[in-house]
Amino acid sequence: MIEQTTIEHHIQRHIISVLLYQRYARFRDMRPPSADTNLYSYHLKLLQKNGFVRKTDQGYTLGKNGVLYVDRVTTSTLKVRTQPKIITMLVVQDGEGNLLLYRRERQPYSNQWTLPYGKLHISDESVLAAGKREAREKLGLHDAPVVHAGDCYIRVTDEGEVVMSTLAHIFRLESDDIQPDPRQMWVRPHKLSQYDLAPAVERIVTRTFFRDPHFFEEFEETWYN
Repeated sequence: MIEQTTIEHHIQRHIISVLLYQRYARFRDMRPPSADTNLYSYHLKLLQKNGFVRKTDQGYTLGKNGVLYVDRVTTSTLKVRTQPKIITMLVVQDGEGNLLLYRRERQPYSNQWTLPYGKLHISDESVLAAGKREAREKLGLHDAPVVHAGDCYIRVTDEGEVVMSTLAHIFRLESDDIQPDPRQMWVRPHKLSQYDLAPAVERIVTRTFFRDPHFFEEFEETWYN
């Protein structure tokens, strides 16, 4: 069975738009004007089947998938918004001060060097837990002593248009227990400019090396194409 992830039919969109502004609604309250009753009932049942709407003693209300859906859409069109990516990023050094770089394997910025990173999961208990998870998954470090150093907002633009944006939670980590695989390498921090780097890597490293208790920076880069 194909899982429904978006809502396109006008009857389903009308039902969701009603429940967007009230916690409970009756059957007749959600029916679009002039809609055939059988067709309306069919689409309401589809929304219930797919977890967007559920029926309670108080009336119909948004189900779990419905709540997740309306949290991602514009209220005027119910279209899913393009949203910034949220990641954790690790600035890792060994005992000699070398910095660990990680090669991207896919687009965007395929084959360019970045810092070890990964998207936050909705199941992560905290940002710190997400940072520790990435250290475990990417570097094989369990219970790594990561320190939340700061946050960066990175925008990539092409002729004034935003191509992508990322909110990165930056963590510091020192370890001599990492054995680099072909996707990783240790480099001297002052030689970063010699490598083909993904957006903002060098500036993030520089900012992290200030060792402030916590920082926030915004960086803008130009799309390489």
